Amino acid sequence: MTDPLPTLGERVAFYRKRRGLSQVELGRLIGRSESWVSQVERNTRKVDRLSVLAQVAEVLGIPVSDLAPEAPTEPVESDAESWRTALRLALTGHPALPLLFSETTPEVPSPRTAQERADDAWSLVHASRYTDAGPALVPLIGELESAVRSAPADERPAVARVLAAVYQAVTELFVKVGDIEVAWLAADRALFAAERAGNLGLVAAGHHRLAHTFLSAGRYQQARHAATVAADALRSGPSGLGVEGQSALGALCLVRSIICARSGDRGGAWQAIGEAETLAGAVGAGRNDFNLEFGPANVALHAVAVAVELGDAGDALDRAGRVDTAGLSPERRSRFLVDVARAHAQRRDRGDAIAALLEAERIAPEQIRDHPKVRVLVRDLLQDPGWRSDQDLRGLADRCGVVA
Repeated sequence: MTDPLPTLGERVAFYRKRRGLSQVELGRLIGRSESWVSQVERNTRKVDRLSVLAQVAEVLGIPVSDLAPEAPTEPVESDAESWRTALRLALTGHPALPLLFSETTPEVPSPRTAQERADDAWSLVHASRYTDAGPALVPLIGELESAVRSAPADERPAVARVLAAVYQAVTELFVKVGDIEVAWLAADRALFAAERAGNLGLVAAGHHRLAHTFLSAGRYQQARHAATVAADALRSGPSGLGVEGQSALGALCLVRSIICARSGDRGGAWQAIGEAETLAGAVGAGRNDFNLEFGPANVALHAVAVAVELGDAGDALDRAGRVDTAGLSPERRSRFLVDVARAHAQRRDRGDAIAALLEAERIAPEQIRDHPKVRVLVRDLLQDPGWRSDQDLRGLADRCGVVA
């Protein structure tokens, strides 16, 4: 099969744009000039040194092997980013290989202990504390993959449920940092573990993660397919959905609303929001089934996001003024404020946009400083001569790696 990105320059340009960086900004983050980046992308400058390739790959949020498959595979990374490599390696190959070649049964956590550790890891993901969440998830993968094969038969479905939750957390984590290929792998494993658990709602929640992965990559057709087939399967199930099933279906409606909005399908987006509102009324507030945070508040947040994606800033801000985010995670509250900032920017209310971004950063700094849409928005705000010298904006730009 022909490589769609056959040259290093094409790969650098592709991943740079996916991260929302300009050539100037990428150059600044790696200590190079805009001209240097341009020459690399046009393949007029050769890059041979592994340390340079690793530096570029780290800023772009991808493995060196994705950038330069022919490069040596020795890791060159900062300590702060080492959890990404550790998680990737935990997902590489057979997940319980030592167990297959051992005559002894390893010690594995009980389902209760494993659930507590998985819940703790998910709390870190919900808080957008990615550098803490990654190390918490790494050991759980191998331990639970062994446990699901060696635990007493009557405990294995419970272990599989925890394993599915762990893989879903890994999926969410890698989606947030832009490593889509690894997120896809984790989402696929989450689906398999959910099936082992015998929980159809958990399978549907896994499809939500898969749809979110494709959405983040701009693969709208695959995202829509992943969300639609799961929603259709839930609706046609042999028995009532139950509250957990309704939560999963509602979350699928929400991701579908964003897919439709970004695809320009206004009617489909609001139809999905309407269905989600009905389901949220049945589910109620204060639940977090499958860590989806589905409920009335999350539906209201997505309605704001849909309005922003469709360019209806006034509608978005009207809706935002009625949203109560008190019971939602830092990740959700921060993401909501990014949409509020985007709506203010669409109306050229620069000061309000900056204030919303700064509040979002206060709530979830890791998410905001590495978010492609935030970088694009900050760059746009810097184009306004009246705000270019604003110290708060320039400080935020510096922390996000945007050239001020």
